[in-house]
Amino acid sequence: MEQATGSPIIFYDIPSKAPGCAWSPNTWKTRHVCLTYKTVWVEYPDIADLCKRIGAGPSTIRDDGSPYYSLPVIQDPNTGAVVSDSTRIAEYLDATYPETLSLMPAGTRTLQKGFQFTCHRATDVSTQFIIPAILSILHPRSQDYYVRTREATFAAWKDLEAGFGRIHTWMTEGDPFVMGDFPSFADFLIAGKLQWYKKGFGEESDKWKDITTWHDGRWAKLLKNLEKYEGSFEERSE
Repeated sequence: MEQATGSPIIFYDIPSKAPGCAWSPNTWKTRHVCLTYKTVWVEYPDIADLCKRIGAGPSTIRDDGSPYYSLPVIQDPNTGAVVSDSTRIAEYLDATYPETLSLMPAGTRTLQKGFQFTCHRATDVSTQFIIPAILSILHPRSQDYYVRTREATFAAWKDLEAGFGRIHTWMTEGDPFVMGDFPSFADFLIAGKLQWYKKGFGEESDKWKDITTWHDGRWAKLLKNLEKYEGSFEERSE
């Protein structure tokens, strides 16, 4: 369900050469919310300056105390709010547009946050495989930034499958979503990673085709089931 009235929310995302342009696992968490957005594409080196200019806070604080700015960020012309970080965005949308799909149903915030942490730990191994693929779809300015700010990790493809296997065991057999018959932020978290792999490796790649077979095709089915929740977007470059 889309927001009933008002102007489209401005959604800041990172562009690529992949079909559909969107690829980031973090921004896909917000893209899956069924709202009307106007997308503004921002290359990696421009993100920090953009956030400071529009008043978006840092997504997190580094260990050395410096701010770290990242996307997604939304700017809501209907309220004047500027919100960074996918979790804070989910909480803002739940509070501001209660008529739309609730991302963190009442009483589940701790569950969703715990699931997010554990899901990241279970799938961190994928970084070794996906970063080289992502480099090939980024534009040159973002490629340079991506190389400078990513460190190699050491793992194996089977470890990634095992990580998704752990997530599979947390979910009830036959249920389409983490919480049963309806999606929540936890599903968008998983789907964000899956979209990352799909865009980075390519839909026809052996790696993506392998992922779609894991755990009785659960992950391909999840993306298919979430298609109707993807928002509608107008697009422009920053």
